[in-house]
Amino acid sequence: MNAEKNYSPQERALARLGDFCSRLRLDMALEKRAQADLESALQAAGLEFEREKPLSKSDIPDFLVQVEGITVALELKTRAQRKAIFRQLERYAEHGIVDCLLLMTGTAMGLPTTINGKPAAVVSMGGGWL
Repeated sequence: MNAEKNYSPQERALARLGDFCSRLRLDMALEKRAQADLESALQAAGLEFEREKPLSKSDIPDFLVQVEGITVALELKTRAQRKAIFRQLERYAEHGIVDCLLLMTGTAMGLPTTINGKPAAVVSMGGGWL
């Protein structure tokens, strides 16, 4: 008998948003255009979110998305250095308002399953085109 894993509310919210984002077809040529397209998709799906809400003077995620009462910091990067992206996500994870982290990127990279104790995942921006 297979035991079903008990996922936390944060992991479920992250998986739900990650699945939604993985099906989107975003223009990866310009990051600002991709962010605008993502904003339109979130609105069309009826998801509650805030765009570029400052967590601190220097920490401003692209989106804070509410999924089942969980706040997901959603960062979209078409191209960027892996270490810089990871450091940015580490900073976001330090804020109490952030429950989990989702990175949408055109850069091939992975993430650990948690960053500073908060669930994290990465979604390829190319997935929606397959």
